[in-house]
Amino acid sequence: MSKVKITLVKSPIDKTKRQKATLVALGFRKVNQTVEHAATPQIQGMLRVVQHLVQVENA
Repeated sequence: MSKVKITLVKSPIDKTKRQKATLVALGFRKVNQTVEHAATPQIQGMLRVVQHLVQVENA
């Protein structure tokens, strides 16, 4: 399965609870942090919720 590199580029301050919870579930703690996940349908759905806060690239 392919992997994706996800970088948090915008702060979750003043965002909804759902968006903040999604970022925590993805493993983010700080801005400019990068995490790597398998490109599963579950991860793709989570990325759709926070697409305006993250940058995604194929690994």
